[in-house]
Amino acid sequence: MTTESTSNIPLGVPTAARMYDEALGGKDHFEVDRAANARLYKAIGEDRVRSTAMENRRFLGRVVRYLSEECGIRQFLDVGSGLPTASNTHQIAKEADPGSRVVYVDIDPIVAVHGRALLADDSTRIVTADMRRPETILDDERVNGFLDFGRPVAVLFVAVFHFVTPEEDPAGIVAAFRERQAPGSYVAISHLTTDGMSEPEQQGWYAGFAGATVPLVLRKEADIRRLFHGYDLVEPGLVRPYDWRPGDDGSPRTSSLFGGVGRVSHPA
Repeated sequence: MTTESTSNIPLGVPTAARMYDEALGGKDHFEVDRAANARLYKAIGEDRVRSTAMENRRFLGRVVRYLSEECGIRQFLDVGSGLPTASNTHQIAKEADPGSRVVYVDIDPIVAVHGRALLADDSTRIVTADMRRPETILDDERVNGFLDFGRPVAVLFVAVFHFVTPEEDPAGIVAAFRERQAPGSYVAISHLTTDGMSEPEQQGWYAGFAGATVPLVLRKEADIRRLFHGYDLVEPGLVRPYDWRPGDDGSPRTSSLFGGVGRVSHPA
């Protein structure tokens, strides 16, 4: 388990959570994160990067609303959640049921530091851990003593697996969580993709994350689809996030990402 001591916050190195916060117009980031994003903006275009971040954020909102309102999910494990911003998972889930429980997990301890200041009830928790070691999350009493894995749990991997290398076995990570999920549980995944992305743009994304705490890995649609092994994809399947059950949320439309939701298909 990664310690939650603020002394371990990597202030001198850009992190994905803080870069994402900056791209969304947040305030919880440092000059090193702004400099990293400036490289992205120069290589790809500021509008493109910010639109990709917002498209992903809108996807998360629609997913949580669908799972809570239409599927009756009352437990959420948001892995790689990033820094708190508007329309967080717990806020949307509680619109359907104030008793919904949410656990946020991120490798960056600053997420816990900032997040706890915003949480006013005991139905939401924030844990600092590394998703690349699933057992540090699934065997943590702050998680499994709070969420009941004997009942449906939605695990959210929104814009996180493009920070997991092939050697770290992203499919194995998903499988570890899936094996703990009860029938009727769900997974949501969004991921940066090479499909529809020019070579210069790909190199721009890589350059932006060079020197960050985690490397960037772009994947093809087929590789992203394999992460859903053991799940039945919910309609409309694995699509551009703006096309996943679109609404009137003003989502940007880019070709940077794929996103989808799967339902646990294994028997009890």
